[in-house]
Order: sequence, then C-alpha cells, then structure tokens
Amino acid sequence: MSTTPLPGIGVQYDLTTRERRHLSVIAHRDGTRTVNVYRADDPDACAQSLHLSGAETTSLIDALMPAHHSPSLLHTTGLGLVAERIELSAHSYWNGRLLGETRMRTETGVSIVAVLRRAEARPSPAPDFRLAGGDTLIVIGTREGVDAAASILGRE
Repeated sequence: MSTTPLPGIGVQYDLTTRERRHLSVIAHRDGTRTVNVYRADDPDACAQSLHLSGAETTSLIDALMPAHHSPSLLHTTGLGLVAERIELSAHSYWNGRLLGETRMRTETGVSIVAVLRRAEARPSPAPDFRLAGGDTLIVIGTREGVDAAASILGRE
C-alpha cells in the first residue's frame, strides 16, 4: 500500500491486490471517504467510485477490521479534542519559516505538540523552531481548529 498526502483534502491510500486490482481510498479531513475501484484491463481508469459519510465509513471499517484506527487520527476524547498528523509539502509557504510565524494557537486554538522530521521527533517545539518541507506536525485541538490548521499549513 502507498500513501499520498493530499494537502487541504486528506490522504490517499493506494493498494494493488493479489489479483492485480487497483483500489484507492481517499480519507477526507471531514471524516468522509471516497473508495475507488479501477478497471482490471486499465488500472488507471476508475470503474466505480463510492463516497461514504463518516458513519458509513465507521460501519465499513468495523466490518473489515473491528479493532481499527486511522493513521492520521491519533486520539479522540469525550472532550471533543482530536490529535492529527499534518504534513508540510516541500513547496509549503511555511518551509524555512519559524513555527511562531504560523500563529497557530492564536488563529485556530490548535497546539502543535510535536514535529516529526525524518526519523527524529521534536516534542513541544518552541516558536523559534524552523519548519521544513516534509515535516509532519502533530496538532491537538477541536475538529474545526484542526481543519483550520490543515488549511493554514497547506498554504503554498
């Protein structure tokens, strides 16, 4: 399976089955999913596309794998907070800029609690931490705040 970040949209997961069938799932930031099945004779031509609501997605995931988790959604509590991974593209406006310049907490109420860079993690990065394309930021906040943060961080 391969994973492709789609800035401002979510993440696309591509899978080629043992029978050489190409499937993709786009995990949208709003919790919906698009499932695509490609033609056997042309793996680049989509034969069927289904758009699933968040509830439909949860039901399908529970049917496929009862003990599931999303790779981008880290934790949800009864308090309405989520933690999510947001990747900066190599062409990001924020590439080379200081974390404090994002004004993330002021603008969205979201906290950036860690930055993952290559095989290294920087917990609790200070405002003078310099961001780089390819960094993955771990953010915590409300669903609305995290969506706003993804929009800001997806700026190119």
